[in-house]
Formats: sequence, C-alpha cells, structure tokens
Amino acid sequence: MKCVFWPKTKYFDTYSVDFHKIDYLEIKSINSNQNLKQMKKFILVLMALMFGSSMMAQDKYYLLFEFMKVDNEQAAAYMETEDFWEKIHAQRVKNGDIIGWDLWALQPGGESQGSQYMTVHVYDDPVKMMSGAGDFDAAVKAAYPDMSSGQVDEHIQQDVKNRDLAYRLYLESVASTEDQFDMPLGTVIALNFMRATDMDFASYEKAETEVFLPWHQKEVDRGARSRWELLRIMVPYGSDTYATHITADMYKDYAHMLSPGSDGDAPTAEQQKKMQEGIKTRDMKFSYVARLIKKVR
Repeated sequence: MKCVFWPKTKYFDTYSVDFHKIDYLEIKSINSNQNLKQMKKFILVLMALMFGSSMMAQDKYYLLFEFMKVDNEQAAAYMETEDFWEKIHAQRVKNGDIIGWDLWALQPGGESQGSQYMTVHVYDDPVKMMSGAGDFDAAVKAAYPDMSSGQVDEHIQQDVKNRDLAYRLYLESVASTEDQFDMPLGTVIALNFMRATDMDFASYEKAETEVFLPWHQKEVDRGARSRWELLRIMVPYGSDTYATHITADMYKDYAHMLSPGSDGDAPTAEQQKKMQEGIKTRDMKFSYVARLIKKVR
C-alpha cells in the first residue's frame, strides 16, 4: 500500500523473541522428531505473525493540521508568506524533522465560513509532532543563508499579520485504501469531520474499516476515486470536542470529483443493512473541499 495523502513512512514497531529464555530442560525433554517439527512450525508461525504486525505498522504516520483564516485583502500577502515558509519546510524535510508539508486552499472559503487555507505537517513519530522536535534555526539558516537573524525575525513578525491561525489538530492515521496515488498539485479532497456516537471510537472505526473501507476500495479500483483515508484526532480530545475523526475522499482534480463516472455494483440488502448500522456510529458534522496548491516531500 502506498500512503499518499500524507506519504508512506518507515515507522516500525519493534518485536523480539528472546530464544535464550527457552528452558533448556524443556527442549531436552522433546524426544521425537514429530515434536521437534511441531515446535519449529510453531516458532516459524510466531515469527511470521510478528513480522506481519511490524509490516502493518510501517504505514503509521501523524499529521498536524493548521487552519488559517485569511481576509480577502490579505490573500496576496498570505501567499507570499507561504512562499517564504515553503523553503524552510523543504529544509526541515532534508534534515529529517518532518517528512512532508502541504498547503491546501479550502472551500467554501468565505470570510464568514470558517478557514480559507490549511497547512499540513507530516511526521513519522508522534513525539516529534507533539514536541515540535528538530533544529528550526538550522533549517532557517540553510534555507536563507544570506538573511540575518534580525531580518528573519522581521519577516516572521510580518507573516503573523497576514493570517490568523484559527485552530490546530493533531491526528494519526487509522486506515486507507490500497492505491498508487501520488497526490500531485491540483489534487482535490473532501474532508469530512466525523464525531463518533457517544465517543465510541471502537464501534465507529470498526464500521469504517469493516463496512465502508471495502466499498471505498472498489471505488478506487474502478477509478471513481483516487484514495480514501480515515484519521483519528488525537488532540483536542473530550466530550466537548467538535469532531473525533476525519475521513478524506481524494480525487485527482475537480473534474474527477464531479464526474458522474460509471455505476458500480449496487450494495446487497445485507450490505445496505450494515451500512445503515455503520452510519449510526457517527455524526458527520461538516465538510470542506480542499485543493492542493503547495507540496514539499
């Protein structure tokens, strides 16, 4: 599987078996070839299961969403601001502080309709994400070697005036379709903010992964969609939060998203029943449509 919305990483869980702790007397007591074969088979199966679990963990990644409010008269200045930051984020990727950064234009995008832009920082480690780990000064110096620290500070202070950081979300990946979508510039996504019913994350995520994910995979396989992902909001958290999860429907462009396409197989009566039950596990609070306008990898 190729993680693309926020790309495939090498985040490994560590599994180990200390075979030295196997009691020598227990091994000595095995007095037949059949028992030896059974034991070898058991160890091979155990190692295969652990290796498989480790491989599944490779695609785990973490995301920082920052939603920006930008007044109409500030739009040009804001794009200059992100041009400045793009070079710094490119250096942060080279330094290993992050594995990616994106800028998305949001719709509907009216001044009274929430945020107009969203930046995304991609991490392979939740500690890096939450702590903001990395040498930021080194990244700035590498990106702008001819600028003094005073000039950089002045630029940053001016940048703050060009937008309002409305809110911030820390997320982790949960599930996605299997695909080879590389998320080029111009990619369009529908970001659906979901709230798990009664804060029952397990039931909601089970519905998404066992009922809806296979359906999304069929949509991807027949070309009606480029990718689908399920993200869990790590922070903020609690009964007063607006949403607990985000789903992302991805398309290569607006034409792809709005194309009627060919009809797929209709769900069976049993599938429809499971879908209706799955819908009860969440409340879809709000949706943005976003277009990718900058990307660093």
